Amino acid sequence: MTAESRTERVADPLADGWRRPRGPRTAYRVDAWVALALAGGTALSISLTLGTGLMGDAPWWQVVIWVALIALPLAARRRWPEAVALLVSLVFAVFGSMGVTDGLFSSICLYVAIYSVGAWSHHRTIARWTRLGIIAGMFIWLFWSLLETANQSTAIPELSRDGFFSPYAAYGLLQVLLNLVYFWAAYYFGGAAWQAARRSAALEALTRELATERERTAAQAVSLERVRIARELHDVIAHHVSLMGVQAGAARRILDRDPANAARAITVIEESARSAVDELNTMLGALRADDTDGAQPAHQSTSTRGVDQLAELAQENTDAGLAVRLQVIGEPRPVPGTIGLSLYRIAQEALTNTRKHAGTGATAELRLRYEADAVELEATDTGRGVRPPAGTAAEQRAPGGLGQQGMRERVAAVGGTLELANRPRGGYLVRARVPLAAPPVAATESPSLPLPAEALAPASVQDTE
Repeated sequence: MTAESRTERVADPLADGWRRPRGPRTAYRVDAWVALALAGGTALSISLTLGTGLMGDAPWWQVVIWVALIALPLAARRRWPEAVALLVSLVFAVFGSMGVTDGLFSSICLYVAIYSVGAWSHHRTIARWTRLGIIAGMFIWLFWSLLETANQSTAIPELSRDGFFSPYAAYGLLQVLLNLVYFWAAYYFGGAAWQAARRSAALEALTRELATERERTAAQAVSLERVRIARELHDVIAHHVSLMGVQAGAARRILDRDPANAARAITVIEESARSAVDELNTMLGALRADDTDGAQPAHQSTSTRGVDQLAELAQENTDAGLAVRLQVIGEPRPVPGTIGLSLYRIAQEALTNTRKHAGTGATAELRLRYEADAVELEATDTGRGVRPPAGTAAEQRAPGGLGQQGMRERVAAVGGTLELANRPRGGYLVRARVPLAAPPVAATESPSLPLPAEALAPASVQDTE
């Protein structure tokens, strides 16, 4: 999943039924203090208004009720925003019609109530129609009040009503424009607060998801590196240890009657052990390499093994008692180091499995074929034993199961294909084909390169099982 698709999925929490969290308990305490502060400001404002004589002689208990009902419900605006807004707007209109109003803090209380519906409501459709209903009701009440006082000479303000566009008409239009700005601001900024909270929640969700994916990717990288190290160890150790096992068994059987060949077998054991140690040191050096020192990254092998060393591999196995014939078909061309190492390791594992499973007297053949856009390695043997089909559960439990799994991983890593199969006329086939980027010139076949074989005791092959 790409970062863009993740953003699209979490950027609209409504798709997942997102609701804006109410906040911690401290937020409710803040709302309560805000409501008390507005109640105090409203009380002070209406006291000053009463002192001017503009409001008439409203009874004190009516003023107290008005202050309490228009300001204190705002303490619950976060939990029940629609109910609070309806109550405050109703109190504002009813008491305003009765002449109880201050013109300042009561308007602030109404603004906060309408704003809270847009900012905190969990039901967006209800929130929209609640605000629109309150605004429509307030404008109806405003127009009614303007029309009702149009013919009253004692109305406040005492402005002339004469003319098509009288001072009183200008006053009324000014009231309409002020209320339009007032209610638009309450509606818009309330919705904007909710949208900002939704975007913040989406970003937090995306951040958490990215952090989780980063941890998962890191774990996968560690796992892949462990698999790579295990594959390298298997390819290095299994081949040389298997070779040493064959030679040790042969030396033990002919030590008394053929000391010369026994000494040769022991020499092969010594060379195999030295080669195994050298390859292990090379691999460990790559794992310990530090990029800051200009060394090769740990995920790339520093091994010098490649298709050019297939002849050495064939000779090594021939010396160990498995007659191997190498054939190079087509005109040789440069092969990238990663591909060359993978093909070498596949050939190495194929020959190791031949020594283990092919039986006495089996021979093997390696064919390296250069094509116009690919290089192909084919390893076959004449073994009489039938191995489990590749990819089956039996094959996974077989001694060569890890090796064949390593072959698949190596071929997949370089974008190639692998074929593992029992041959109809006996023996086993391993064929790996890897595409190459740049096509070479026309390919031609080169003659076969047969390699000599050293005859060892037939029973030596069986000792590796």
